[in-house]
Amino acid sequence: MEEIKSTKLDKHSKNNSSLKRIGNFIKEARISRNQSVEELASDLKIGAHQLHAIEEGNEDLLPEKVFIKAMVRRISEKLKIDTEFIMSEFKTERKEVKVEEIVQEVSIKAKQNKKIKHQNSMGFVVFILISGILGLLASSLIFNIFSNSSQNQIPNKELINKN
Repeated sequence: MEEIKSTKLDKHSKNNSSLKRIGNFIKEARISRNQSVEELASDLKIGAHQLHAIEEGNEDLLPEKVFIKAMVRRISEKLKIDTEFIMSEFKTERKEVKVEEIVQEVSIKAKQNKKIKHQNSMGFVVFILISGILGLLASSLIFNIFSNSSQNQIPNKELINKN
């Protein structure tokens, strides 16, 4: 019977080693502030059994992981310990990824990047063409304005010469 319990505990501690480390940090901080489990739990309005389970790293006695994280955040803020460090101790679970999936994802992203580069180069060409057309229009307009003003000045010179 004792063998079964120790095997179960070993399996449990391997799966929840991050929660166990977090629980140890919390327990040390609580003890250094001379607070009992009951006092801290009462201040946080959580069950003393939940706080004890967190300190022991016993996830089986706790609700869903998202609630555990919320409780740990509140506890670390209450004890004024580095909340970001404590939260970073939670390990993210990663699903097994196959090489084929990675290759496919990389090829899709490469195609998207190539398409974006092509669109950017086409946009640049269109910008240059529009700029050139506007430049031509502006220069022809300016040329027409100056040529009209010079034509208007010729009769004025002739009038001056006639007088």
